[in-house]
Amino acid sequence: MKQWSGISEFVAVSEHGSFTEAGRALNISVAQVSRNIAELESRLGLKLLYRSTRKVSLTEEGKIYLVHCRHLVESLEQANQVLSSRKETPRGLLKITAPVYYGETQLAPLISEFLSMHPDVELDLHLTNRKLDLIQGGFDLAIRLGQLESSSLIARKLSSRSQHIVTAPHWIEQHGEPVTITDLRANQCLRGSVNYWRLQDANGNPIQFKPQGRVHCNSGPFLREAALQGLGLVQLPDYYVRNDLKAGRLVSVLSAFQAANEGIWAVYPQNRHLSAKVRHLVDFLQQTLNR
Repeated sequence: MKQWSGISEFVAVSEHGSFTEAGRALNISVAQVSRNIAELESRLGLKLLYRSTRKVSLTEEGKIYLVHCRHLVESLEQANQVLSSRKETPRGLLKITAPVYYGETQLAPLISEFLSMHPDVELDLHLTNRKLDLIQGGFDLAIRLGQLESSSLIARKLSSRSQHIVTAPHWIEQHGEPVTITDLRANQCLRGSVNYWRLQDANGNPIQFKPQGRVHCNSGPFLREAALQGLGLVQLPDYYVRNDLKAGRLVSVLSAFQAANEGIWAVYPQNRHLSAKVRHLVDFLQQTLNR
């Protein structure tokens, strides 16, 4: 890399006709400009500039060298501008992983909107409920729900979710409404992939309740449908049951024991210079998930 030293200074002095003006343009000292050009001439074994107290002029060799060096400096400036543009404008491939149902129902319309806004962005979206290794898989970003495990990844909170225990109105009519956590033990609970329900006591202390019942399934949509059919009670995140609660197809019970909200997170590898595509998407999701 030493062979490049002094070229920018030589071009700047040639164009400005002054070591002082060249230093000002490059934001370095006059002494550094002079030293770097002297080292360049020493490496080349040729004199490039005539120096006097009044002006600076090019030697014959300096004029020839300037033609080629000017192209080098212009190409470097263009390369810097391209990277600077990429830093500000989202472009390139975005490789993302997210949970299946949340990705299909909550992220899909938002990411599609983001892609419409940024036509230079490509998408590779992996929907899975497994927590993939971002580094090994080459992922730019992961969407994670709930409590995060300790890791070296950077996590930024996008929004939050609440957990609701719900059932069909006719279940309540037939079996009565549970008013304490103990009452749950006498009810049919629809069990999911997590072995416990997150609740809290009257003092706000977290409680893990292990549900019992004849239905077990690792699919949230199936458990929602089972609840709609009056097969029992189920705990599901708000985005599963929000519309059903508004329409009265499901009712929420034990609201006083509802656990504190959980985070919805954007997680990405540590990178001192976060790319524009990731930065803009995270900002966009944070804004739109909370509108």
